[in-house]
Amino acid sequence: MPAKETTKKNNKTASKAKASKKEEGISKLRIRVRAYDSKILDASVKQIIETALRHDVEVIGPVPMPTEIKKYTVNRASFVYKNAREQFEMRVHKRVIDIVNPSAKVIEALTNLSLPSGVSIDVKMI
Repeated sequence: MPAKETTKKNNKTASKAKASKKEEGISKLRIRVRAYDSKILDASVKQIIETALRHDVEVIGPVPMPTEIKKYTVNRASFVYKNAREQFEMRVHKRVIDIVNPSAKVIEALTNLSLPSGVSIDVKMI
C-alpha cells in the first residue's frame, strides 16, 4: 500500500511542476499558415522564419500538417449519361510555426510582413 501512495504524491508534484512552468511566463506565438500552392506556402513560411530569427527569437517549426483534400464529382451531362462524370479536388496545404517568448518588436515585424496572395495566416497566443 505505501508504494501506491508515493506514486500519487509523485504525480501531484509533477503536475505542480508543470503548472509552475506555465506561471513563469513562457508564452508562445502559434502561427498557422494555409495555402493552395505548396511552393508559395513554403516561400512565405521561410520569410516568416527569417523575420523571427533576425530578432533572435527561438522558432519551432515549420511543422507540416496533413493536407486537406476536398473532392467534388460532377455529372458531365445534365440529364442522361450518368456514367460520364468529372472529378475535381482542392488541396489545402498547412504549416504550423511556434515562436517562443516573442517580443513586441517581433510581433510588429510579423504584422508588417507582406506575404503573397493566396496565403492565409492565423496567429494565436498560447
